Parts: sequence; structure tokens; C-alpha cells
Amino acid sequence: MITALLASGLHIQSLLPELMETYGSLIYVGLFGVIFSETGLVFCPFLPGDSILFLCGSLSVLAGSLRIEILMPLFVLAAISGDFVNFKIGSRIAHHLKRKTKFTRLIKKLPLAKSHQFFAHHGNLAVSIGRFVPVIRTMIPFTAGLSKMPTKTFLVYNVVGGLVWVLGVTLAGYFFWNGSLY
Repeated sequence: MITALLASGLHIQSLLPELMETYGSLIYVGLFGVIFSETGLVFCPFLPGDSILFLCGSLSVLAGSLRIEILMPLFVLAAISGDFVNFKIGSRIAHHLKRKTKFTRLIKKLPLAKSHQFFAHHGNLAVSIGRFVPVIRTMIPFTAGLSKMPTKTFLVYNVVGGLVWVLGVTLAGYFFWNGSLY
């Protein structure tokens, strides 16, 4: 199911209704996986998170389609948990940077020091607002973990950013489609 989504690329608006007919409620698992992967796996910034949220919000208006009351908590959980996993991956790599290995020599100390400074001054805003910028949305939590941003601080702004992003984009799709019916 996810492979079909990735293979279709720009044709997701026609593919998603077909997948809904074929797989029924299993589509929710695939949608969770896409949003989680886009935000949680640093090598998946190419996934269409904004498009999926907006399209799903639009499709939830149609009878017999996706249900907004399932989508909203599902997407919020996927976005927040995905970012947290990505943050933890960055934190884990930062932990390994303390040791002198071939890998640590690849990472320059100057850019790492600059990222520490950036997250000390602008990290809160970056974590919550970075959600609205594709590719950046995937890189911010990883870099925050790498820069040793405090976990509690990250969690607060991760939850705020996740809620605003998911609710804002999904409801925009819902109200856009709902308003065009009249």
C-alpha cells in the first residue's frame, strides 16, 4: 500500500480513493505510516505530508470516505511520535560523537557548534514552525537531537507544532472542499 503511494508520486489525489476502495479501513494504517515516516525518518523528507493531510481532510467530507474524527488523532499521533523518533535518532548520534571514530571525523566541529547555538536561541520556534516547511520538517527534529536540545523542551514544542500543523492543514482541506459544495 505504501509502495503504491510512493510509486504514484504526484497522482495521489486519484490513487487515495482507489486505495480506500481496495483496502477499506487499512488505509488508515498506511496514512499513519506515511506521516510518521516523513516526520520520523531523516531519509524520508520527500514524502508528501502536507498534500496527504490536505487531501484527507478534503476526502473526509464525502460520504463513505475517510472519517475526520479518526484522521485527526491518527495524524497528530503520527506527527508527534515521528518527530520524537527522529529527535531520538539525532540524540543517539550525538552520543556516539563523543567517541573518536572514523564516523566522528566526518562531522566538522564548527557546524555542530553552530547548530548548538541555533537551537539554544531559536530551537523552540524552529521545532514548532519548522513543521510547515517540507524537508525542513524532517531535518529539524534530527538536528535538535544532534544539538542536544533538552528532551522536555523538544516535547512541548513538538506537541504544539504537531497539533497546529495537523489540525491546520487537515481542517483547511476539509473546509475548502466543504465550502466548494455550496
